Amino acid sequence: MCFFYDNKGAGKGTHGPKIEGMLGIPQLSTGDMLRAAVAAKTEVGLKAAAVMKAGGLVSDDIVIGIIRDRIREPDCKFGFILDGFPRTLVQAQELDKMLAEEGACVTKVVELQVPDEVLEERICGRWIHKKSGRSYHVKYAPPKSMKLDKSGKPIPESMKDDETGEPLIQRPDDTSSALVKRLKSYHGETVPILEHYKPSGVVATVNANQGMDGVWGEVLGALKRGGN
Repeated sequence: MCFFYDNKGAGKGTHGPKIEGMLGIPQLSTGDMLRAAVAAKTEVGLKAAAVMKAGGLVSDDIVIGIIRDRIREPDCKFGFILDGFPRTLVQAQELDKMLAEEGACVTKVVELQVPDEVLEERICGRWIHKKSGRSYHVKYAPPKSMKLDKSGKPIPESMKDDETGEPLIQRPDDTSSALVKRLKSYHGETVPILEHYKPSGVVATVNANQGMDGVWGEVLGALKRGGN
């Protein structure tokens, strides 16, 4: 069983599905598992539904229970990739307990690492065309219409889709202020999880500040038993 961490924008969404296809094991999203359990009206799914109906947050115990049910299914027999969990050290410790009870354990934790300042350039430079989903970047893939102000920053009114001429937008979480919050959460909550697993020798750090082929090569090396 393995899971991936990145400080958003480092490439987890790109490489996770490739790993799933290569290894032939499922990538399990806690959100997807939660929705499936609620729809199937499993015992733990009913508990989750009741909490959500009351406007509460689903507890770690319920999420752990949902993961337990899911990994007992046949497609997880040879392993699985966990996406979106654990997010805190307490969750990691509870996950370890559950896996031990199921005769399993965490065998690999892969961190896709990119310097904070590089992430800011990657994320805060993204603009999208909402209707089509077409994505642009002020440095790597600017729209033809882009114009810069005196400080070198793009003029928002000039950011238009190449095909339709319609205005582009920035997602609320692709701003500098939102990124600061995410990075604070990553360093405050995710890094302790990595430290928790390092003594077991299962943590591998990948330099994600390079071309996609280079990142993929390091990911493959990290997944080899003992790769770090």
